[in-house]
Amino acid sequence: MKILVVEDEAKTGDYIKQGLVESGFVVELVRTGLDGHHKAMTGIFELVILDVMLPDINGWRILSSMREFGNQTPVLFLTARDSVKDRVKGLELGADDYLVKPFAFAELLARVRTLLRRGTSVPSNTINIADLELDIPSRVATRSGKPISLTTKEFMLLELMVRRQGEVLPRSLIASQVWDMNFDSDTNVIDVAIRRLRAKIDDAFTPKLIQTVRGMGYKLAIDERE
Repeated sequence: MKILVVEDEAKTGDYIKQGLVESGFVVELVRTGLDGHHKAMTGIFELVILDVMLPDINGWRILSSMREFGNQTPVLFLTARDSVKDRVKGLELGADDYLVKPFAFAELLARVRTLLRRGTSVPSNTINIADLELDIPSRVATRSGKPISLTTKEFMLLELMVRRQGEVLPRSLIASQVWDMNFDSDTNVIDVAIRRLRAKIDDAFTPKLIQTVRGMGYKLAIDERE
């Protein structure tokens, strides 16, 4: 379970991250609204913990952007603002829960687990495109009913592409989401990984799914030329 934490208060952000990591979660922590907006709109997370009062872009605007573009990732607001008006505003924008600072970590953890259970109750265990199917909980990929052996990184790459099917993914985005690194134009790690993945899921099957968009990146879509 990967959680995005957007919190500009250093001690609070570090406290949340440490506690969640110790509870078994994968956590990405960012400290500005701009970084939070970018991560929330481009990354794949099971939950976003979002401070309202942030430098540059506030949490309300980040949530509004997410919902406007169809991103239904659960959002837990953290804020020192305890007025009913503020809580109603957050919930009306599409927040899933609201926790007022200061808070006990045990309460935060309980709310996180509740939201994650609620999220996983939605029937989204498998994702399909053409005859390719990804079973997310089991980390199993099949094409035309045939199991495909993938490494952990290959599955992460394929999951990213299937979730964002039809969208051109720049190498920089793939590098940050799958390898958690900044893209270096001198490295060919992304191209090599795509080549290996293509050999496994495309070479023996029709239609071809992994497409190269010259000068931009890669996308997963049904090749309509076939």
